Amino acid sequence: MVKLRKYNGFFTHFFSVFLFFLLLSCGNNLYQNTKIEGKEIGVTDEYGENKSVDAFVAPYRDHINKDMDVVLAYAPETMDKSKGEWQTTIGNLMAEMTMEMGNPVFTKRTGRNIDICLLNHGGIRAVLPKGNVTTRNAFEIMPFENSLIVVELKGAQIREMAEYILKEKKPHPLTGLKIIADKNTSKIKALLVNGKPVEENKIYFVGTSDYLSNGGDRMNFFKKGIQSYDMEYKLRNLMIDYFKKTDTIPVITTERIVFE
Repeated sequence: MVKLRKYNGFFTHFFSVFLFFLLLSCGNNLYQNTKIEGKEIGVTDEYGENKSVDAFVAPYRDHINKDMDVVLAYAPETMDKSKGEWQTTIGNLMAEMTMEMGNPVFTKRTGRNIDICLLNHGGIRAVLPKGNVTTRNAFEIMPFENSLIVVELKGAQIREMAEYILKEKKPHPLTGLKIIADKNTSKIKALLVNGKPVEENKIYFVGTSDYLSNGGDRMNFFKKGIQSYDMEYKLRNLMIDYFKKTDTIPVITTERIVFE
């Protein structure tokens, strides 16, 4: 029995040393995945409904639905991002509400004001239907967790922004900046911020989303910003707060882009 214990101790020590050198040698090898396989599993009624799970989830679902269906405001007409060539009523609303709700936060933190707001057309994911406006509408329109970012840009980048908008030919939500372009060539004739011509070296504060501030949707002019300020304010929450304080949602048709 004594000898067996000795042998066991020897083999344990030998195996530990062997495993150490094996792992050490493996550490020098580079392993690379050569094949990935996947299988699509459809969400169907094949297995039926699990009543016990549904009963467990029901109270939470009912509570969420109750919160989501609270009426916050009223929309006098349906606002759809597909209705408009250079601007849409829902796009105008998105830009205006972002400016209105975001500016007090920015001013309190910095003592400055937001000059321009630019969001992206693709970020609007649903229409705002005519009738009662609920929290659910805000989640449908803005399902992402994007936050409000304010970026310091020089006038040169504001011009790049205007050129981008004219080239893209999409009704991106915009306010604070008026673009006057030639109707034949689409070249910029004038750029106005707060009614004044844009100055190339002047600093302007532009409100946008964290996604766009990092160059999303090829808005690379934002990456040239001097400084960025995170308002830590979700665009969706901003929208809900706006709905709560607004009885009837305005239908905004003011032109941001004019051809002459």
